[in-house]
Amino acid sequence: MLDLRDIREDPEPVRAALGRRSREAVEGLDEALELDERRRVVLARVEELRAEKNRMSKAVGRAHESERADLKEKVRVVSDELEGLERELADVQDRLYAAAVLLPNPPHESVPVGESDDDNEELRRWGEPPSFDFAPRDHVELGQLLGMIDIDRGVRTSGSRFYYLTGRSVWLQFALLRYALDFTRPHGFTPVIPPVLVREEAMFGTGFLPTEESNLYVVPDEDSPLYLVGTSEVSLASFHAHEVLDPVDLPRRYMGYSSCFRREAGTYGKDTRGIFRVHQFDKLEMFAFTRPGESWAEHDRFLGFEEQWVQSLGVPYRVVNVCTSELGGPAAKKYDIEGWMPGQGKYREITSTSNTTDFQARRLDIRVKADDGNRILHTLNGTLCAMSRTVIALLENGQREDGSVELPEVLHEYLPKQDWVLQPL
Repeated sequence: MLDLRDIREDPEPVRAALGRRSREAVEGLDEALELDERRRVVLARVEELRAEKNRMSKAVGRAHESERADLKEKVRVVSDELEGLERELADVQDRLYAAAVLLPNPPHESVPVGESDDDNEELRRWGEPPSFDFAPRDHVELGQLLGMIDIDRGVRTSGSRFYYLTGRSVWLQFALLRYALDFTRPHGFTPVIPPVLVREEAMFGTGFLPTEESNLYVVPDEDSPLYLVGTSEVSLASFHAHEVLDPVDLPRRYMGYSSCFRREAGTYGKDTRGIFRVHQFDKLEMFAFTRPGESWAEHDRFLGFEEQWVQSLGVPYRVVNVCTSELGGPAAKKYDIEGWMPGQGKYREITSTSNTTDFQARRLDIRVKADDGNRILHTLNGTLCAMSRTVIALLENGQREDGSVELPEVLHEYLPKQDWVLQPL
């Protein structure tokens, strides 16, 4: 949520930044500022009338009998006006809240303006896509040959976009997990297995409500609904909700491992083959809490961690600066790493990292101690490893003509020796 108190002093920079996102975002800001101004006018009058009513009520008790009737009438008139304005104030505050919660984070000036992922800005590439002397198989064919991925039974059990990982794919996934624990430990990441069911406050606080409700799975509960997370970012951000952190402890870095659940609303007919876009998957998510002035440096560090990770797995990739239309409401800037997928013949997203500045921390009331008073801190997130997409990249890039797959050397110590090179069944 944006700080309207600061924005109303000089709205033009924020209006210009939101204009790079969309016309609707600017209209939303203007509506919120108009409602905020009306709220302040009405509130000032309400407070004035409350003070006047209080003074007059006290005067009634002290007044001579001959004056009381006149004073009581004046109190009634003031009370009637006050009651009407209090109703208006409540209505304006509700409308203001409804408008304010829809406002996205203003994008950083370096974010490219665009209408789709075709407008993302490519920053650099690493590695050469493999050239095969044979027609490369995609991960579906490889998964069947190797006995690692069973999509048909997943669909039969749960419906479209579900699957089973079996046998050696499970060893591979947990090898990635164990390698990630060793990879992130020197960088000060605390590993976390967080809840995957969260309250509405957590979803709202991270900005997935109300705008992303169509993509969320909801579980009814006696008191209030619980939501299945689409990323452990939600649970990790809420870890310090309503807390004041000591600056000497920042940055605080966490790496969450969890299952994630997404309805994938609006993607009908897109990426329907295989396990690239699914309803349930496991993910390793980095998260950091930083001082406000340090989040941009931390964002670059997160990108560096992700590049080191993908390079160590030997997957060719490119880094893109994500454009405004693909940014997501909470993010001020986002980088994607797109790994080369031979089965598709193109680069596809396998990791990403976003700086959400103070957007989530303000909604979750997370602060840092400062000499001039507690201040809202900044939060960042970064997917180190989306398991299913990483499995795709490893299988397709490491494949051989006979259907075998050579896995990266960095994973060997976490795998049975016979699985360093996966052989068809």
